[in-house]
Amino acid sequence: MESIAGQVTDALDAAVTGYQELDGGMIGRVHRVEFAERSPVVAKTGETPLSIEAKMLDYLAEHSTLPVPDVLWASDELLVIEHIAGESTITPAVERDAADHLAALHDVTAETVGFPFETLIGPLDQPNPWQSDWIAFYREQRLGPQLRGAREEGPLGEDLAARVQAVAADLEELLLAPEEPALIHGDVWRTNVLAADGEIRAFLDPATYYGHPEIELAYIDWTETFGDPFFDRYRSLRSIEAGFFETRRFVYRLYPLLIHVRLFGDEYLPGLEAALSELGY
Repeated sequence: MESIAGQVTDALDAAVTGYQELDGGMIGRVHRVEFAERSPVVAKTGETPLSIEAKMLDYLAEHSTLPVPDVLWASDELLVIEHIAGESTITPAVERDAADHLAALHDVTAETVGFPFETLIGPLDQPNPWQSDWIAFYREQRLGPQLRGAREEGPLGEDLAARVQAVAADLEELLLAPEEPALIHGDVWRTNVLAADGEIRAFLDPATYYGHPEIELAYIDWTETFGDPFFDRYRSLRSIEAGFFETRRFVYRLYPLLIHVRLFGDEYLPGLEAALSELGY
């Protein structure tokens, strides 16, 4: 604990008067740090390179209107960001406000899918080479690495792996290419949202890149972070093409499911099997 205070004091040249550990922090530990002569901050430490999270937050702040905390200091070992008051309490008003923000984010586009640098999803590498073909990108840069990781590091058996591979082989028949690759947050779920008074105050812990916005919507649906108020509002701002809820959300659900199988084990295997069954594989 004392090392947190010392690191933040050195980084901001301000004496720490108190700190407390916060919930969250899948890839490290998170503390609220207080000072006598400045506003509190949030300090993150961990074994993954936190400088990547800082670069993603800076990118979102520069290229979009998505509310994210300001980065105050960043190294691979320490990230200090603005403290934003709020809770992860979701109400219909919060859902509609989230839809406004994410629809605006998805209006930020690029010529190709990918990102200027490699990012992280939790503690795992998320490769983002620029590619012209979204469907190939999803197969090669999303499903492929996580399928290999779940086989090598997790409990994924040969049968389920073969079923995922069969879906991957048929992606051209299952998915749609985006009209334009959209900027996505990449990890929108309840604990990465801060809200107050019916409004979003900040989106946290991004896993950013340019891709099909449906992958963002599918993740929100899978985590049950937002429901009908969100999707109804989002649909009024940006269309959701036919077949998303019937089929494509389950194809995109495979990516976070493989990640969770890889990280957390066999408790996520039934969900993976259910998604494959929904697709008829």
